[in-house]
Amino acid sequence: MTAPGYAVFGTAIGDCGIAWSERGVVAVQLPEGSEEEARARLTARLPEATESPPPEVIQKAIDDIVSLMGGKRTDLTGIALDYGGVPEFQHRVYEFIRTIPAGKTLTYGDVANILGVPGGAQAVGQAMGRNPFPIIVPCHRVLAAGGKDGGFSARGGVATKRRMLVIEGALADEPTLF
Repeated sequence: MTAPGYAVFGTAIGDCGIAWSERGVVAVQLPEGSEEEARARLTARLPEATESPPPEVIQKAIDDIVSLMGGKRTDLTGIALDYGGVPEFQHRVYEFIRTIPAGKTLTYGDVANILGVPGGAQAVGQAMGRNPFPIIVPCHRVLAAGGKDGGFSARGGVATKRRMLVIEGALADEPTLF
């Protein structure tokens, strides 16, 4: 298999990055303070990746992410993901999280219960913290118990999570279950 390619691009919430393989998106880098910082964070995660012009399917993914972060309802569920190396439980969580529509939220406990893992809120939270595909796998739509923000690993932390939820029309103060 060839080394992943990557590109850095601007959005309404800052400079992001995306890496891909022949099978799909390998990683998304949430916003950083600059293009250089986004590039550095992405290449730290994927040192073998090479910066290159994105293929058409990845350019469409970039355009869709930019659109969503710009406030337009954009469906990202058609973007192919390369789950190589992602443990089975996390894969299940990520596939389910992709079904939460923009403007809606669930709690970690809700997700665990729906997946048939009662009491698994912490495991869901850990999966969210390891999400290699943020935005495409919208971990920002998963909140802690009682609709509290929970954590968020992007630059800006919970403030970035709240900003993304506001852009999508979700109420960050209370879950809007679907």
